Amino acid sequence: MASTSVTLTLPVLPLDDEVVLPGMVVPLDLSDAEVRGAVEAAQAAVRSGKPRVLLVPRVDGKYAGTGVLGTVEQVGRLSDGDPGALIRGVGRVRIGAGTTGPGAALWVEGESVDERLADPLPGSVTELVKEYKALATSWLKKRGAWQVVDRVQQIEGVSALADNSGYSPFLTVAQKVELLETADPVARLKLAVSWLRDHLAEQDVAESIAKDVQDGVEKQQREFLLRRQLEAVRKELRELNGEKDGEESDDYRARVEGADLPEKVREAALKEVDKLERSSDQSPEGSWIRTWLDTVLELPWNERTEDEYDIRGARAVLDAEHAGLSDVKDRITEYLAVRKRRSERGMGVIGGRRGGAVLALVGPPGVGKTSLGESVAHAMGRKFVRVALGGVRDEAEIRGHRRTYVGALPGRIVRAIKEAGSMNPVVLLDEIDKVGSDFRGDPAAALLEVLDPAQNHTFRDHYLEVELDLSDVVFLATANVLEAIPEALADRMELVRLDGYTEDEKVVIARDHLLPRQLERAGLGTEEVVLEEDALRKLAGEYTREAGVRTLERSLARLLRKVASQHELGERELPLSIGADDLRGLIGRPHHVPESAQDPAERRTAVPGVATGLAVTGAGGDVLFVEASLADPETGAAGLTLTGQLGDVMKESAQIALSFLRSHGAELELPVADLKDRGVHIHFPAGAVPKDGPSAGITMTTALASLLSGRQVRTGVAMTGEVSLTGRVLPIGGVKQKLLAAHRAGLTTVIIPKRNEADLDDVPSEVLEGLEVHPVTDVRQVLELALSQAEAVVTAAA
Repeated sequence: MASTSVTLTLPVLPLDDEVVLPGMVVPLDLSDAEVRGAVEAAQAAVRSGKPRVLLVPRVDGKYAGTGVLGTVEQVGRLSDGDPGALIRGVGRVRIGAGTTGPGAALWVEGESVDERLADPLPGSVTELVKEYKALATSWLKKRGAWQVVDRVQQIEGVSALADNSGYSPFLTVAQKVELLETADPVARLKLAVSWLRDHLAEQDVAESIAKDVQDGVEKQQREFLLRRQLEAVRKELRELNGEKDGEESDDYRARVEGADLPEKVREAALKEVDKLERSSDQSPEGSWIRTWLDTVLELPWNERTEDEYDIRGARAVLDAEHAGLSDVKDRITEYLAVRKRRSERGMGVIGGRRGGAVLALVGPPGVGKTSLGESVAHAMGRKFVRVALGGVRDEAEIRGHRRTYVGALPGRIVRAIKEAGSMNPVVLLDEIDKVGSDFRGDPAAALLEVLDPAQNHTFRDHYLEVELDLSDVVFLATANVLEAIPEALADRMELVRLDGYTEDEKVVIARDHLLPRQLERAGLGTEEVVLEEDALRKLAGEYTREAGVRTLERSLARLLRKVASQHELGERELPLSIGADDLRGLIGRPHHVPESAQDPAERRTAVPGVATGLAVTGAGGDVLFVEASLADPETGAAGLTLTGQLGDVMKESAQIALSFLRSHGAELELPVADLKDRGVHIHFPAGAVPKDGPSAGITMTTALASLLSGRQVRTGVAMTGEVSLTGRVLPIGGVKQKLLAAHRAGLTTVIIPKRNEADLDDVPSEVLEGLEVHPVTDVRQVLELALSQAEAVVTAAA
């Protein structure tokens, strides 16, 4: 590029916040004093040709270092009638020092800038020119300026093309000043290309956003119109089918928006409504969504019953509906008292969790575990729901099925809440120890979250897939055997044992609850048949022997059916009073005769080698007999034989008992020499029933000692406890149930380990009054209490 410059003396025409580039033609208002002064000074100085001025941008009161030589093409009137001048930009001028000149304008000296480029142009510059023209053409077409496109394409010079970008309205004053002060045409064109490219990119983004907004608005309008049309079509269809408008509420959106749902549940429901509205009527997904929405809308999300805080009244309800069972009554009373105090102090919800409870009622069948749940709900003023878990093997029964399955349903917990109609019912999980597991999962594992007070406020059912708050529910789980409940599940529940009823409690239950119910079922009035208390006592003591009262109720039903039948046949007149002596004529002889009432020669312990033990089964406490015998040395092999389907623990107890007698026989004055060469056989009758546990040790020791010594075990004596090799009596479990069983069986003396003496506090007082309980620490004490004196040996039996 050749560089030749010419010195010029020109009047300054300042442009406030405006820039004129070479090649531009601009009209200027002569009403401005500075503009008018510069034009007049130029006209006064010119002798031939057109007046010339120096157009200089003035930004924030400061002049730029480069101006544009402008020629005054015409002076006249602007379109609005004001005086004006039309000025054409010719070339750049670097501003120098000030000077003097005619007129009121500011005169300066400057040097013209030669912007010519070498010919031919380099290839890179040619590509830059093509790029600028392409970008400018694209921008002009978007603005609809088609007439300007041809003009831009016809510009050949690099400098002229770069200066042409000064017409761009998106350039700032600072950018235009930078274009003016950049003398190199190629650098100036690069700036113009860069700015134009950036503007086009911003414009594309803005157009994309505007298009998205427009599409969204159009979609909403279209969706609104289509919904209105759909409502109109459905209305017409209902009228054609003879249905009244609004009779079938298909508008799930209105139902969801009108329902009292938690915020997250509402959001999930509205999403499903959107899917439903987009699906066709023939789509199977539509029916699944409708079923899900119906389930969600039917759940009582914010419905709660108010608890009855009359603590005395609640205890009175429990006492009236159930006799005995003081432990569980105390626990429910404690729960209500705590709930009342929390409510009074505004502490109903702590950490997002409410004050629910999880109790496990463990006890033998027939003691009232299931009916107790309904009484608890009655006492608390809550709804009651029973969930039967016996035989459940599918984990989905608890947590629900995934909605992708055909026929999917929510789990039993959600169905129970729905059935109750409130979020704080009493839910009875019946027979939780009968839950099984197979390839479909383990329901007991699914119950871990349900029965954990720290987790169940966010219980999530697989079908619902929204959080359900179970923290205010009172869960009562019933079980017969605690050991059958998985340890992790049992750890989450508070254990309350129901060990069975005494004979006095059975009489009260029969009189106040069972008899009125069976009289009604038999079609008899309370004044037509009266059962005296001695008859009820005999039914409870000799016709039945159980921890609960189911068999007793069946015996009452059988008795009343017999009375009704005989009355209809004309064999018996009503009203009728039934005493203890009348029972045999109506329902036959009793099945269970107390040990003390039997003939001495017929008692099981009438011969040496038989001892009475106590055990706990799934049906409660029970009496267990142990028989021992010695084989003839000539016919039987030496060693220990065990029969009666015993478990490993009982087999070990038998080995310990035998080892103890062999090592301490001389001390106990027993002929232990017989144990060396003769086989010992220990048998537990009822061999079809599996037996195991660590509480038969002293019973087997006593039976063997009785056999060796020839001394019978005293009548009415039963015992329970484990034995060690040194003869110590070790503690066992189930003392209350075992003492109740001994009392039912008519036994009079019970031997228990000394370390179980604290368990006697749980035994009813009437049972302790009827039993003589001996806590012992050593087997020698057991033998002294259990075996009869030597002179009472029955030689014939030996």
